[in-house]
Amino acid sequence: MDFKKVLLLVGALMVAAVTAIMARNMFAGAGAKQAIAAPVAVPTGPKILVASKDLPVGTILDPTSLKFVTWPKESMQDSYYAQTAPDSDPSKLVGTVVRYPVTAGQPLTRGSLVGPEDRGFLAAALSPGMRAVTVAVSATSGLAGFVFPGDHVDIVLTESVQGGGDQPLKVSETILRNVRVLATDQRYQSKDADGKVKVQQASNVTLEVTPKIAEKIAVAQSVGSLSLSLRSLSDTSSDVDQAVASGSVKIPAGTTPDAERQMLNAFANRPIDTDTTFTTGGDVSRFQPRTVQKAPPAAGSTPAYSGPVVRIARGNDVSVVPVGVR
Repeated sequence: MDFKKVLLLVGALMVAAVTAIMARNMFAGAGAKQAIAAPVAVPTGPKILVASKDLPVGTILDPTSLKFVTWPKESMQDSYYAQTAPDSDPSKLVGTVVRYPVTAGQPLTRGSLVGPEDRGFLAAALSPGMRAVTVAVSATSGLAGFVFPGDHVDIVLTESVQGGGDQPLKVSETILRNVRVLATDQRYQSKDADGKVKVQQASNVTLEVTPKIAEKIAVAQSVGSLSLSLRSLSDTSSDVDQAVASGSVKIPAGTTPDAERQMLNAFANRPIDTDTTFTTGGDVSRFQPRTVQKAPPAAGSTPAYSGPVVRIARGNDVSVVPVGVR
């Protein structure tokens, strides 16, 4: 083969190889452009109070019910609780009652809340079919001021039952459970000389009960002294779970989540007056009786006879004669 032809063939192959390499690099660099995330627009506008969870009618606000969020300036309304307003302090709204239902994330308006000092406060706080009763408490029976609106308590009745013996029976009985506190006459005052918040002790507590339980509380206050026992939030949740598991609370098929939540919330706020428990003085001290003592037999009286007897009537006088006793 001619040397020139071989040289041309080799040169053509080299040019083809170089061209292929350049074409590959060119197409690899011409791929899709790298996506660049668009900067997230930071919301601007005033901060207002919104509901951090669903608030049905009659809900007593607690610190977990509210939160501040940024709201568009063009959607701002005068009725919203703006963060810059003096009456928008969440601590000042704790204890107020929701007059109209508020869904989670919805702004709170001044017309949707009613405070303890406003007219119609108790009517707004009461659930349908419920009643409000007031119970007098002391520093010890009222949990030393650590009971607030929205808490749930048990009511304990303490009394002395006089029998025929020298010592009356001391007994304490839990007559009601899971009673919701509507209001107290406790007041927060300004800070003292040390900068600490002063709390005035409550002497009355208003409770939410059924009409029948209201009658029971009225009688119980005349029978003995009443005291409050604060319930844990987990107790109420476990009671609801047990009620659903046992079938006491039946949720119809097809119920919406909102309706189901309202049903469970209504059950959680219902007071319970069954399955009461009690403790007597004998359970606490060996020197106290466990039951009501019987009266001792009168001097000169005939002891009771459990055998057969004959009743003899002479006019209006009736006498009992034991059979077989001489």
